[in-house]
Amino acid sequence: MSQKLSTKTKILYGAGDTGFSLTSTILGAYFAIFLTDVVGLAPGIAAAAIFIGRSWDYINDPIIGHISDRTRTRWGRRRPFLLFGALPFAAAFTLLWWKPPLGTQTALAVYYALAYLLFDTAATFAYMPYFALTPELTVDYDERTALTGYRMFFSIFASLLSFTLPLMIIGSFNPGNESKVLQMGLIFGALSCLPLFLTFFGTREQTDHLALDRPSFKQSLRAARNNRPFVFSAVIYLFTWVSISILETTLLFFIKYIVQRESQSDLLMASIFVAAIIALPFWSWTSRNWDKKKAYIAGIAFWAVVQMVLITLSPATSLPVLLTLCILAGIGVGAAHVLPWAIIPDAVEWDEYQTGQRHEGIFYSLIMLMQKIASSIAIPLVLLLLEFTGYIPNADQQGPQAITGIKIVVGPVPAILLSAAIVFAFLYPLGREKHAEIVQELDRRRKAAVSEVP
Repeated sequence: MSQKLSTKTKILYGAGDTGFSLTSTILGAYFAIFLTDVVGLAPGIAAAAIFIGRSWDYINDPIIGHISDRTRTRWGRRRPFLLFGALPFAAAFTLLWWKPPLGTQTALAVYYALAYLLFDTAATFAYMPYFALTPELTVDYDERTALTGYRMFFSIFASLLSFTLPLMIIGSFNPGNESKVLQMGLIFGALSCLPLFLTFFGTREQTDHLALDRPSFKQSLRAARNNRPFVFSAVIYLFTWVSISILETTLLFFIKYIVQRESQSDLLMASIFVAAIIALPFWSWTSRNWDKKKAYIAGIAFWAVVQMVLITLSPATSLPVLLTLCILAGIGVGAAHVLPWAIIPDAVEWDEYQTGQRHEGIFYSLIMLMQKIASSIAIPLVLLLLEFTGYIPNADQQGPQAITGIKIVVGPVPAILLSAAIVFAFLYPLGREKHAEIVQELDRRRKAAVSEVP
């Protein structure tokens, strides 16, 4: 079994995340403010539309993950989903940014709930198998970190584009720019599907996994429940990425109303993601020289402290200070992007060691399901908090309670979630040495099985 991957394979695999990061970041950063400040929905109604649309993933994710576990084709288990899922993924994303000619808030809310449901289905069909490719491509502990590092380079670079280019196309989020918002949706929908073809043609799954038994849905769920490293890695990922989701949703509110630098939002966001890209090799190096768990704890603790500092900012804060804090936050964002994703695949070998089967699809689907359930609750709660504190869409200035509400969801809330993730990282049970022992034992079992074939 090949342990090492070529640089070409890493690049072409990593490029596939570009489309997922573009769409998820644009949705996280702009969809809420699009619904409130362009479409004109009240924050509470916008929250309901997002919650209903995202709730479909409670069923959608595990089903598609399980289907990909059982898929057997000449292209492998995961890659066919990339080929056939790319175009529906792009079309469904575009529909989210159209304002239909509907006259009531209820009708608009129904449309956006259904559009979100359609997009989530198309997206899951493509990204769930894509994520499950990581353990299919290599079993090497450090190669997985390197592979994830390449993927996260494209992910963070796409996030950088998502926080800058849409604003150049749209300008300001107000009702007069709805046609520009739709134009943005068309452009980024098209850009998002193209990298999936690169990954399909540029990677190859390990063929020995095709010979494994096809697990039942019940077996897959039982394997996930009994896999202690998987449970801990899932919780670590959950707290980390819910924090990111909340910040994506609220960062523009923070820039627009707390530091009052909406015209410089592209510069501030760019500084975060450029710093995150530059920090990726550092976190990969840290993971190789310590291990993934220790590197994660260091990076996330640093980021949590930076988030707490943000509550002290105001319109009087100078631009150099803002840029410095953005750069420091970007260093932590780099750790949050690469290390949780690098930890997850190691639980797959633990699973095969315990059960004799591999359940990558269901594992990744359950992780994404947990994250989406939490986000579908957390993000609407953020919008409800804004409404409760008196947030007024498109107001020149928000009241003191709304200002406090925005600061809370940008500072203390993510910091608390990240601290909880650190606790689970301390308790994570699978390190470098134990994983190496498991891989060696699995290799011995496979060789023994081959020698027994007449």
